[in-house]
Amino acid sequence: MNQPKALRRIIDTYFQDPKSMIAVTAGTEVLRQDGYNDRLYWVKQGELSGYVNSKENDLSAQVFVVKEGMFFGVHSFFAQTLVASTTVVAEKDSEIAWIDLSTQAVEPEHYGSLAEQFMPVMVHELAMRQMLTGIAALEKEKALQKLYATEQMTTLGQLAAGIAHELNNAIGVISSKTENIQTAISQFVNDNQPQMRPFLQHGIDHGQSISSAQVRERSKVLQQQYTLSREQARTLARALPEGDVPADWLKDIDAALICWDSGRDLRDIRLAARHAASIVRSVKQLGGGDHARIPNVDITDTLHKSLTLLQSNLRYVDVVLRPAILPPVTASITELVQIWVNLIKNACDAMEHTDNPQIEIITRSVKNKLLVTITNNGPMIDEATRRKIFNPNFSTKKGGLSFGLGLGLAIVRRIVNSYGGTIVVKSDHQRTTFRIKLPIT
Repeated sequence: MNQPKALRRIIDTYFQDPKSMIAVTAGTEVLRQDGYNDRLYWVKQGELSGYVNSKENDLSAQVFVVKEGMFFGVHSFFAQTLVASTTVVAEKDSEIAWIDLSTQAVEPEHYGSLAEQFMPVMVHELAMRQMLTGIAALEKEKALQKLYATEQMTTLGQLAAGIAHELNNAIGVISSKTENIQTAISQFVNDNQPQMRPFLQHGIDHGQSISSAQVRERSKVLQQQYTLSREQARTLARALPEGDVPADWLKDIDAALICWDSGRDLRDIRLAARHAASIVRSVKQLGGGDHARIPNVDITDTLHKSLTLLQSNLRYVDVVLRPAILPPVTASITELVQIWVNLIKNACDAMEHTDNPQIEIITRSVKNKLLVTITNNGPMIDEATRRKIFNPNFSTKKGGLSFGLGLGLAIVRRIVNSYGGTIVVKSDHQRTTFRIKLPIT
């Protein structure tokens, strides 16, 4: 341990007498709070802790740790209160030396009185205590951050699970009732107008597969070719997006189009119910409390789940996913989805006023690590913000529906770090990229 020359001299001069040296085993109480103490102790080797005891509620708190080369009993010795302010206990087998009030100054003509000579001890002790207090404060802050993030995600999970359960019930009713209605309508048409059954079935099987712009273009052609009304031509274009129109469609076109339209609506309701059920499953997984890390997790699949959850946010965003063939990993699907959802949602928020917003997601495998980059073409994140962007309680979202608790990216970094991975952000005027590296093993 490197020490100032003056401090080294004090130790060599005053703390080498075997008569003033003792070995203590782990658990030994060297000083008791409010007990008599006329000694200044130096730790030759080992480790001891100081505790403050509360008389009101019988609680004890650790206030300092002294290791090799450090001192304790400083206050009671130099202030000469002769009363220990803390209880000091050996945490490990230790060896300690001391001086007491009977100790005489050595070479006072050169180095001054005992108090003057021991000034480096007091300064050194203050510096060491301050450093250790700072380290303890950092550890406490890390623990609080983890607790805060965990509590936040637990609350979110409970809310998500409750909402997903209610939605799942509603979706189940819609899905089952749609099947019943489809069966009833099909039976009714079969019994009363069997010639209309093919048009209903065509709507159920194929639905509408062309865009509104394509409908407008094709309806103009059909309207002129078959002398149809504008509305007939539009509906027929939706039902038959290409090719010639079979003659049976034109025999009773209004009835045929009504049957097709009903079949198309039934198909849309059924598909919407399935899609909603898929989203609910993703929400339940995201909000669930199961963070167990399991083998053979597909990174690309977790990205797809995240994009499904964020469909409303991505409605006007061009998403480009460039997945590589990746080896499976041992991970929690819920945690990975949390990472991607937070990063993609933040990108959407950042591009709120961007023309032609785009998100590009690229995955690849590099040197036994998985690399995922999520890039957007929103405004640049300035350097000051980049330095704080992963800090808890830091948010650039100030109001409205985009308010932020400042926990999203802090949670992302905590999860990534827990895998032994890294996350960095780079930003310029053209694009902002979050790069995540996760070990494959």
